[in-house]
Amino acid sequence: MSILSTTEMAEAAQVVVERFMRGLIRRNPGETEFHQSVRGVADSVTPLILGNDVYRRMRIADRITEPDRIIIFRVSWEDDKGNVRANRAWRVQFNNSIGPYKGGLRFHPEVNLSVLKFLAFEQTFKNSLTGLPLGGAKGGANFNPKGKSESEVMRFCHSLMVEMYRHIGDDVDVPAGDVGVGQREISYMFGQYKRLANRFEGVLTGKGVSHGGSLVHTESSGYGVVYFTLNMLERTGQSLDGKRCSVSGSGNVALYAIEMLTRLGGKAVTISDSSGFIYDPDGIDTDKLEWLKDLKQVRRGRIEEYVERFDGAAFHPDKQPWGVPVDIALPCATHNEISEESARTLIHNGVVAVAEGSNMSCTPRAARRLVDARVLYAPGKAANAGGVVASGFEQTQNAQRMAWTKEEVDSRLRSVMRTIHRKCVDYGEQSDGYVNYVTGANLAAFVKVADAMVAYGAV
Repeated sequence: MSILSTTEMAEAAQVVVERFMRGLIRRNPGETEFHQSVRGVADSVTPLILGNDVYRRMRIADRITEPDRIIIFRVSWEDDKGNVRANRAWRVQFNNSIGPYKGGLRFHPEVNLSVLKFLAFEQTFKNSLTGLPLGGAKGGANFNPKGKSESEVMRFCHSLMVEMYRHIGDDVDVPAGDVGVGQREISYMFGQYKRLANRFEGVLTGKGVSHGGSLVHTESSGYGVVYFTLNMLERTGQSLDGKRCSVSGSGNVALYAIEMLTRLGGKAVTISDSSGFIYDPDGIDTDKLEWLKDLKQVRRGRIEEYVERFDGAAFHPDKQPWGVPVDIALPCATHNEISEESARTLIHNGVVAVAEGSNMSCTPRAARRLVDARVLYAPGKAANAGGVVASGFEQTQNAQRMAWTKEEVDSRLRSVMRTIHRKCVDYGEQSDGYVNYVTGANLAAFVKVADAMVAYGAV
């Protein structure tokens, strides 16, 4: 194929993408996060679709970007003062072509349909990459658990499940935790499901170990993003030994990413929350990390307390950590947290790898900057798939009425992350040896879901 024909094909694909996106935006007005997520996949897979008569005839692009269904409902609950409160909740069941719907529940005042559709769309492809038989979904409510009493959180979770239990099941839809939804909330919801359905089944993952939860589930997303980063480095003859790493966020993904980084020889020098970030040039070692876990998971304190406890660290209020010179960046806070300017700064400072611990961590322009600079850049659908992998393991253990050891779960997790990396390389390796992990992840995930949809016919 000549250079001219390749250029013409790229131009033709771009015209198709623009036309497709205009239609999608018209059908889904105002859903900017969803538009961004779809555009990221469409840019990668449109050339493949143009070369596949079956995909075109079966209108896979139109169908794969339309949710199977969206359930919207009211959650009424009573606060500690006896006032009745009401929130809105959603469950976006996006695609179950390769397995029952699977995806987290998010409790946050800024949750909206656009965010949940973007997350459910991404989840469809993330789950496909794992090789596990799991479809894609996401859900949540505009409820803020912060500042609520234990009883208020319990009453909200119980009330939410009164409606949600009708739409889920171990072979239908298996929710998990996400932002604002941890083991406490999952356990409250599972208890109510069990009471309403009179069934003890693996309908929710992220449960406590005493009632069907899996070991390593809490750590899985953080561990997984580090395992994927290690795979990228090893492919280029590098390791984590001595690598300085910048981590954002201070939830489970960030905390356990730091734990595994430290264990494998890296040094995390930043951590953040909504108030700003901490820079510790000496690194966040095991003792400091245990203090951070207590701060964020037990006392629910603010990150700035770190500098009062540990000498040499500095707190930077209302800022992100991407200006700190590091070898590796692991954004683990929220979507679009790395802007084009931040990406440019990371590249200027010599970053070697960026792996997304949060979903869609980089803006589209930031992602393009990283790829153009030949940075090892792993999108969230590949790098942070460890959470859903562990959820799939929990479902398997529930179905088998067995409990695996911590070592067995961790070994299986590491193996699946290695498999995901290999799929990205297979589909994303370029002629010069550089791997475009964005293209690789999108293509590998898309083909599996699309082929299943083709096999079912017009459903």
